[in-house]
Amino acid sequence: MLSRTADHLFWMSRYTERAENTARMLDVHVQTGLLPQSVEDVEKGWRAVLGISELTHAYDKKYDVLTQKDVIDFMVRDPSNSSSIASCLKQARENARAVRGALTTEAWEIQNATWIKMQGYLQTNALEQNPAEFFEWVKHRSHLSRGVTIGTMLKDEAFHFIRLGTFLERADNTARIIDVKFHGAKESSYMKGQNGQQQSQQIRRQQSQDQDAIAADPQIDFYYWAAILRSVSGFEIYRKVYRDVITPARVADLLILRPDMPRSLLSCMEQVVSNLKHVHNDISSDTERFAGKLHADLKFSNLDEILDAGLHDYLTRFFDRIFELGNRISRDFLVPLNT
Repeated sequence: MLSRTADHLFWMSRYTERAENTARMLDVHVQTGLLPQSVEDVEKGWRAVLGISELTHAYDKKYDVLTQKDVIDFMVRDPSNSSSIASCLKQARENARAVRGALTTEAWEIQNATWIKMQGYLQTNALEQNPAEFFEWVKHRSHLSRGVTIGTMLKDEAFHFIRLGTFLERADNTARIIDVKFHGAKESSYMKGQNGQQQSQQIRRQQSQDQDAIAADPQIDFYYWAAILRSVSGFEIYRKVYRDVITPARVADLLILRPDMPRSLLSCMEQVVSNLKHVHNDISSDTERFAGKLHADLKFSNLDEILDAGLHDYLTRFFDRIFELGNRISRDFLVPLNT
């Protein structure tokens, strides 16, 4: 396959996944914003949303104050924000159009129709009237795109580059959510005044002392961790797996190390490694080995080891390695980064 074709397919799927991830985060924060909380906590929550996507600086350059309305507008429709939902869906559609012949008719029509309907949304006040409905629509269109890809495309290199982009983007997003949200938990009542090692110890103790680890306000604590799970469609999965109170240790375990959790880091890396094998070429052995080591580190780790090393430090190393993996994939298969 031509590297430029592979590049378009890879980024088509990454942009589609990124739009869905943004919609998930915004949807959860709109819903949790309805809970009773201080103005300071509301602002921290929205700053966390911006921080996950590394958009805090860009937002502050454009807006003097932080408000829910402005954050949503910036992350949904702002053309100057390359990570906004509108920008992502536009880029997904443009990449799909560039390689129309490599896609089935159904796969192309999903991308094209999504962008056309998005423009209709942006020209009305539907987002302001019912943001939850809009975010659900974005998620549904992403699900539809993946389903049509799996259901209609030949399992050839084009298919595997699409899947590779999806899971690389998903791994990066899940890691960002875990890192930002667990850092935000430092401000909660049961973590105040603790350093990084003490916080890891606190998280670990909660694994065996669920009831004692609940914060002074158990309802707020519950909604905080439930929101994290809902942002990755993990709330029902958590209930099925653990059947008990939501604790930070179990949330971390589910989102990092569970191979049967679709959005966990381990599950994403299993898919990345699998799809890399299907597109193997003469120069990709080192990249496959690099991905295999990252997958093995997750597969053979346990939560205690991760917490002992420091969750933030562990995730920072993961960010560096997933970024390096993306660069290696671009070098071995796609259009060079400097073109």
